[in-house]
Amino acid sequence: MIARDLIQGRPGFPERVVTHLRRNLPLLFLDAAVVFAAYLVPLVLRFEAEVPGAFWRRFLLFLPLVGLIHLSANYVFGLYGQIWRYASVQEARRVVLAGAAAGLLVAGTVLLLEHRPIPISVTVAGAGFSLMGFGAIRFQSRLFGFRRREAESEPTRVLVVGAGDAGAMIVKDLFNHPFLDRDPVGLVDDDPRKHRATLHGVPVLGGRVAIPWLVHRLRVGEVLLAIPSATSEVVREVAGLCEEAEVPLRVLPSVRDVVGGRVTVRDIRDLKIEDLLGRRQIETDLEAVTAMLRGRRVLVTGAGGSIGSEIARQVAAAQPSALLLLDHDETHLHDLLGDLEATPEAEPVLADVRERDRILSVFSRYRPEVVFHAAAHKHVRFLEECPGEAVSTNVLGTANVADAAAAAGTRRFVLISTDKAVRPASVMGASKWFAERIVRSLDAAGCAFSSVRFGNVLGSRGSVIPKFLRQISRGGPVTVTDPAMTRYFMSVPEAVELVLQAAAMARGGEVFTLDMGEPVNILDLARKVIRLSGRVPGTDVAIEVIGAGPGEKLSEEFLDPAESPSRTEHPDIFASRPLAPDRMVLRAAIREMEALAAAERDDELAARMKAMASDRVEAIVDFREAAAAEGVG
Repeated sequence: MIARDLIQGRPGFPERVVTHLRRNLPLLFLDAAVVFAAYLVPLVLRFEAEVPGAFWRRFLLFLPLVGLIHLSANYVFGLYGQIWRYASVQEARRVVLAGAAAGLLVAGTVLLLEHRPIPISVTVAGAGFSLMGFGAIRFQSRLFGFRRREAESEPTRVLVVGAGDAGAMIVKDLFNHPFLDRDPVGLVDDDPRKHRATLHGVPVLGGRVAIPWLVHRLRVGEVLLAIPSATSEVVREVAGLCEEAEVPLRVLPSVRDVVGGRVTVRDIRDLKIEDLLGRRQIETDLEAVTAMLRGRRVLVTGAGGSIGSEIARQVAAAQPSALLLLDHDETHLHDLLGDLEATPEAEPVLADVRERDRILSVFSRYRPEVVFHAAAHKHVRFLEECPGEAVSTNVLGTANVADAAAAAGTRRFVLISTDKAVRPASVMGASKWFAERIVRSLDAAGCAFSSVRFGNVLGSRGSVIPKFLRQISRGGPVTVTDPAMTRYFMSVPEAVELVLQAAAMARGGEVFTLDMGEPVNILDLARKVIRLSGRVPGTDVAIEVIGAGPGEKLSEEFLDPAESPSRTEHPDIFASRPLAPDRMVLRAAIREMEALAAAERDDELAARMKAMASDRVEAIVDFREAAAAEGVG
């Protein structure tokens, strides 16, 4: 070892030892003082403060050897050179082993000597006191620092909901991290077999219904929901009990978000509105989705939007040979590429779906095999005022992309649609209704064309919850269109998982509809968002009813009975196969809409679009005849 150190130009072993000890000189002196006091005190007590002169002389001669034994053991067991502020159970074990080993050596030496320098009782007591002293010196920052924090501010007393694996991990982690200032004082679980048992020393005190009583009795400052598989019903119940007890609720992420099945205190987060509205576990056939995407050239339009960007992220995980991100907004593309920087297959395509020649050129160059068409205008009120923009992007843009896909030999095309396309009452819904008909009209073009409908997406740009949060941050009021208005909600990842699953099932001509769960009352949603913000609805933040806007329904339908939808092999996906529309009639209607848009006859265009979207042949025929008579055909 010494020869290798010299060859490599490193300090030799003796030099490293000296350097190591020099750095720890203060700790060495403290340990030496501990050894002196640890053996002196029991010696004095042993002889009731009247130590015989012979024992004094032997003690003083023997003490340097005792000190050398203890300090050597401390060095061998690694008690020097540590950062003791972050010491854990492993370091504590080393302190015990070093003290025990040194104590045995000292006792053995005493027994071997002809004239014992100190009594055996003093030897045992001295070794024990030395061990305690070494531990106190090294753990004083943890012990006394924690006590100082307790004196300054008592740690938050936490009631944990769930005495399963996740609850056990969290309780243990809280004990291992006292600097977090959280003290688990009890658990609740609905399994009666766990009641009156303990988990890492913390008692299981009853079921969930006992939360308000326990909060008051135990002076709980925070409730932690440690059930990653909790459904929205369970979360809502616990949140209601915490609201009754006037205590904040924090949660662990859902099962889908837990990495490796292990949870820690770092995973704890504030309650989100998504937790209250839907923590359903979506089961996806990953093999079918991966088989559809792996090694394929995949193109996503509207890639910078909320849905398009999530599609891109999930597609990237399936390892396509190319991932083409098409959007007309360079900033959104730039941000998305930052998220996908570990995906070399991702390539931005700056283009507008409304520019037919540009789209045809892109498809001709890249020849995508799978296309997800998510580019669209989606805001109901804006499109009521600007129906021409709805026609340009949602209708003509879809026609451009679908025609380009058919021409380029695309094998699978998926239109991202909306529940507003079911018996639409708005320009936005009518434009997506037309987009679906365009896709269905191309089903025989050698490509599996399909559409996927879903409702409102939590947290997407322009959705109602971000609007509520902005209004709350300004002090209110929070505006609600109608007390009776309801909407279906789903998280972005859940919606996209089901989109990919539906795409894998598509054979061509289907309209897939995602099961959005139960409708949510918008007034109740506003109250929940206000409470989640730490305010009281109607007291801290007012709620104002402003009335439904043009084109807004009080409730949306996510299934059209006229299309005879049926369940698929996936429990959350319905499918229907509406008849393909007459292409010539459809194209004529589109040209007429385009002409009205060019003439800026917005009111007439909006009325015509809604009339045609009633899906009556006579409506389209009447529209064509009226348009021809007025010279717009």
